[in-house]
Amino acid sequence: MNIHAIAKRARVSTATVSRTINRVPTVKPQLAKRVWKAVDELGYYPSTQARALVSGKSRTFGLIVSEITNPFFPEIVHVFEETALRHNYEVLLTSTVHDTERMKISIRRMLEHRVEGVAVVTFGMEESLLDDLKLRKVPLVFVDVGPPRPYISNIRIDYLSGIRQAVQHLAALRHERIAFITGPLALRSAAARLEAFRQSMTEIGLPVDPALVVQGNHKLEGGELALAQLLQLADRPTAVLCSNDMTAMGVVRKSCAEKISIPRDLSVVGFDNIRITEYVSPPLTTIDMSQTEIAKLAFDALLNEVQRETPNPKGTEYVLKTSLVLRESTALHPRWSPAPAEGK
Repeated sequence: MNIHAIAKRARVSTATVSRTINRVPTVKPQLAKRVWKAVDELGYYPSTQARALVSGKSRTFGLIVSEITNPFFPEIVHVFEETALRHNYEVLLTSTVHDTERMKISIRRMLEHRVEGVAVVTFGMEESLLDDLKLRKVPLVFVDVGPPRPYISNIRIDYLSGIRQAVQHLAALRHERIAFITGPLALRSAAARLEAFRQSMTEIGLPVDPALVVQGNHKLEGGELALAQLLQLADRPTAVLCSNDMTAMGVVRKSCAEKISIPRDLSVVGFDNIRITEYVSPPLTTIDMSQTEIAKLAFDALLNEVQRETPNPKGTEYVLKTSLVLRESTALHPRWSPAPAEGK
């Protein structure tokens, strides 16, 4: 099956078929309708690669995430693909599994497939790409690390707004010994969350005890190990703020094993607001960093860049706010909580 058969069935020229399939807007609507009707009737599937060679446009965006098994990323992938579909774009997806070489191979593979732009949503290792890509005129979107260069968009996460709300919420519940479990501090995003925690504590006059700041790894077991370390302290924390939800769920799991009641004995706050946090027991109070909005911003940034006639010499920045989502894993400091009813 080829465009000649489509042209014959639709009673148009092969040039009209080509322009229609490549979505050239100058094709008359009634002719385009006949072409698409013939395409459906004959079951024709145009070659994306051939179409890209003819038009110079692949109508394909690349999307790179850290690891698809991390519950934070599937929502980003889903929304990015849905948005692309509505705009007649395809998505070439890959995950790096935190491997720098794999990331470089992924970028090279996408460029070989003539993608029109790439969204890099990995929260780490992006710096290793910048020197390789700075001379290429392929639009790129990064989260937090995008430099002020042409063809580069940066989604800046406002970590402070949500973390400030969380700290003020815990302070209002009479907590003063508030611990913070970080992510790997080599990650700029993890370091930014820690700095936002320190600033928020200082703003309300609470000291940041170095013993209450423990480095985790953004994984369940990291949360368990970090809480075990905190439990060794003579003066334990009564609340724990975590750098991501996976860490917080590790804290909840370790608390259960140690017979520590959440939130009666220990208040816990996560970060990310992944879907599963609503269904753990107790449902997790967390800071929302909308994966839906990240995906939409990333797609829109790429689309804006490919449609731009001249690139912005300093790139483009987009800002994503964070906010606290109250659920059931936080409560008054144990000293101020009413004693549980007998038999409870």
